[in-house]
Amino acid sequence: MLKSPVKKPGWWDEFLAFAIKGNAMALAVGTIIGSAFSTITKSLTDDVIMPIVAIFMGGVDFSQLKLELPRLFSDPVVDEAGNVVPNTLNYGNFLSAVINFAILALVVFFLVKGLNQLSHLGKKREEQEAAKEPPKPAEPSAEEKLLAEIRDLLKEKV
Repeated sequence: MLKSPVKKPGWWDEFLAFAIKGNAMALAVGTIIGSAFSTITKSLTDDVIMPIVAIFMGGVDFSQLKLELPRLFSDPVVDEAGNVVPNTLNYGNFLSAVINFAILALVVFFLVKGLNQLSHLGKKREEQEAAKEPPKPAEPSAEEKLLAEIRDLLKEKV
């Protein structure tokens, strides 16, 4: 029995196009929102999302996910207490940063999407108001008025 594929939300394709292509306005909004909400998204990621993800990964703390690398061309680095400082690749912090970015990108996407909808509604209302009012006939120029007077005077003489 074949399962029907999971239907993705309609906004998902729009989000992907935004995240990949973007434009100058989206970049500016992203920069502003990113700086304003970076602490909030970092806290959301570190304090809410990552503990939930850790439940499904056996209680792993993402900040502790690292890979110890060898020192090939130097002697081991020793701290003040005489302990060897390991050379580590901290990929857990990177995973947290990627999740942080995804959350922030979604927030910016929905903000820009909302602004675009408001802009579209404003343009639509302007078009509706313009359609309601019939265009006013153009007032004759001074030259046309003079020609009309001359015509009227000629009609009176005939």
